[in-house]
Amino acid sequence: MKAIILAAGRGTRMGLLTADIPKPMLEAAGKPLLEHILDRMREAGISRVLLVVGYRREVIQEHFAEYDLDIEYVVQDKLDGTARAVALGRDFAASDACLVTFGDIVCEPSDYRGIVERHRDASGVLGAKWVDDPYQGAAIYEEDGVVRDIIEKPQKGTSTTHWNSAGLYVFEPEIFGYLDRVELSPRGEYELTAAIANMIHDGRRMLLYDIQGGWRDVGRPEDLPVAQDLLD
Repeated sequence: MKAIILAAGRGTRMGLLTADIPKPMLEAAGKPLLEHILDRMREAGISRVLLVVGYRREVIQEHFAEYDLDIEYVVQDKLDGTARAVALGRDFAASDACLVTFGDIVCEPSDYRGIVERHRDASGVLGAKWVDDPYQGAAIYEEDGVVRDIIEKPQKGTSTTHWNSAGLYVFEPEIFGYLDRVELSPRGEYELTAAIANMIHDGRRMLLYDIQGGWRDVGRPEDLPVAQDLLD
């Protein structure tokens, strides 16, 4: 299995912590978040990784120059959304299914393995976490494990689902054709969730995967101590 990791942004919500380094290079439990992610992917059996880099990309490339994994890089010059970022992995994916995630989301090796195993006979699998209200992420609607819809950043209190996208996916190569057709969102970005929604509406089979192990989206400074506990 190949993996694409989106690691191009600075992480502005981190403030001065990312003044000189990209967010995936912030340290927790003695090493950068991105190194923990790669270590866990390698443990899960992932053998090739594409890092989509941008802000201070030299910091990432220098750190992993001797890392024991097949790593390739592609630069996202214009940070205009997750759909455009994933689309940069088209040549890397070629005709293979790919795991897709972010350089600031930490989970267990067992969940990398689990979502890969779940993707058989489907166009894609969406990792999800059960939350009180998915308004801060993407609300996933499912029936018997089959995803029926996904809505990015729904208004608080409007969702009738508790499933929130966990930023961990597996896609068949057909995702790239849908990424090409994504239109600019009301938030001014080309969003991966729009491509997923179009696939669902076209009848493509998308499955939900319930993240079982420890998981954290490290988006704000207060998330770092939680990630530290998870990674210790």
